[in-house]
Amino acid sequence: MNKFSTDKAPKPVGLYPHARRVGNLLFLSGIGSREAGTNNIPGNEYDASGKLTKYDIAAQCHSVFKNVRTVLEESGSSWDKLIDVTVFLTNMKDDFETYNKIYAEYFKDNQPCRTTVEIKSLPTPIAIELKCIAII
Repeated sequence: MNKFSTDKAPKPVGLYPHARRVGNLLFLSGIGSREAGTNNIPGNEYDASGKLTKYDIAAQCHSVFKNVRTVLEESGSSWDKLIDVTVFLTNMKDDFETYNKIYAEYFKDNQPCRTTVEIKSLPTPIAIELKCIAII
């Protein structure tokens, strides 16, 4: 079993690799929308005390898909080899329509199995995270 990590994707928030290969399958750890190197979250706005006041789900969707693509490519796979995607949203009611539209743009050719669930929160102030399986 090979472990893969890259500086081209956001640093994990715990002790885990970006991905692990088992046979011809690549399992990606949960990947969010933080930017590599800066931890900036596209579209997030904060008040003077650092509390999140506004976020942009569209900006976060584009960023998380970019991060997933980066990890796939750095691990020896590619976007078109995704076979299963689990999506975690923190606000299904307000964000699903926008996310679903953007998802369709990115996955119009490759259509992996997909599960979308709402969760209360994620470990950083992001609104979306993906957990993926691909082939190599």
